[in-house]
Amino acid sequence: MRDEVKHKTRQIAELLRNSEYALALTGAGVSTESGIPDFRSPNNGLWAKYDPMEVASIQGFRNNPARFYEFWKLRFGVLTQAQPNVTHHFLTDMEQRGQLKGVITQNIDNLHRRAGSKTVYDVHGNYARGMCVDCEHEYPIETVFAKVETQRIPLCDHCHGLLKPDVVLFGELLPSSFEDAMHETSRCDFMFVLGTSLEVHPVADLVPQAKSVGAKVAIINRDPTPYDWIADIVIHSQLGPTVELLKQEVA
Repeated sequence: MRDEVKHKTRQIAELLRNSEYALALTGAGVSTESGIPDFRSPNNGLWAKYDPMEVASIQGFRNNPARFYEFWKLRFGVLTQAQPNVTHHFLTDMEQRGQLKGVITQNIDNLHRRAGSKTVYDVHGNYARGMCVDCEHEYPIETVFAKVETQRIPLCDHCHGLLKPDVVLFGELLPSSFEDAMHETSRCDFMFVLGTSLEVHPVADLVPQAKSVGAKVAIINRDPTPYDWIADIVIHSQLGPTVELLKQEVA
């Protein structure tokens, strides 16, 4: 098995070297290796413990912001303590070498930027920012949670509207960064998919979009995805050790 994985990482390294416009698409499998629980795992995912419509939908937020922030206060603690891992640093290195044009991420944890990546498309938002749902004034997330400590329900200093983390909740449209990601995908010749089940749409649709413009596609994910069949290279393996092998191939 290790020999097969090593052979495939060698093929991925060759694609990275030969591409002119490579993009990475990352998901929860990248974050879990930094100690951040994912949402959808059947046994220990967050949705096995919490009702997503109560704590992660725009309707739940508006109906009961205090309950919403009980959940997000716990998430905030985990997210602030997490550190970038080998995959984050590898993608940063690839960008610095000019072998990667950007990272499209479904993750809200800001770890790609903290690792040093410059071109990041946060298609599900970024927890490091907060915003007023009425006047759209932005706040550092630390300010939002300081207000949670003193007010329980954080309100805007300017219009007294509700503040929320600048992340996409169920029932909300994706931000403009998704349109940017679609535009970049239309230009790419290699899409490198890492740690995502490709079950969340419309972001998952970027993979067949890349394929439709002639891009090569490589997927590294622990479990099979719905788009394995169109990929040129697929590795079902734990992400961190596989990326360590890939680092050796591109060194």
